Amino acid sequence: MTEKELICVNCPMGCRVKVQLDGDKVISVSGNSCIRGKTYAEKECVRPERILTTTVKVEGGTHRVLPVITDKEIPLDMIFDAMEVIKKVSVSAPVSEGQVVVDNILDSGASVIASRSMNKA
Repeated sequence: MTEKELICVNCPMGCRVKVQLDGDKVISVSGNSCIRGKTYAEKECVRPERILTTTVKVEGGTHRVLPVITDKEIPLDMIFDAMEVIKKVSVSAPVSEGQVVVDNILDSGASVIASRSMNKA
């Protein structure tokens, strides 16, 4: 059995959470002051996830790149593969904030969306 100590980032409390693991199985979680801390610690120890923010190329826009973000977290171990997909993407202006740029990236269930609008040049 192993023990991991994390600092929860789900709320301003910043609880020191201890997780007892048996391989990839969570045995117990302690130190959290809310249920979000328990959920965060379990997920972080078994298969962490992150929101991905980056940019894509824009053709005919007022800027050369467009900021994009995943609409939900994707597994951390997929980030580099997702970036390989995204770096091949180019969009044409105009683009609206929230517009889907890549749907269901790597079958993760998350879409990459524009995080701002972009007008034509």
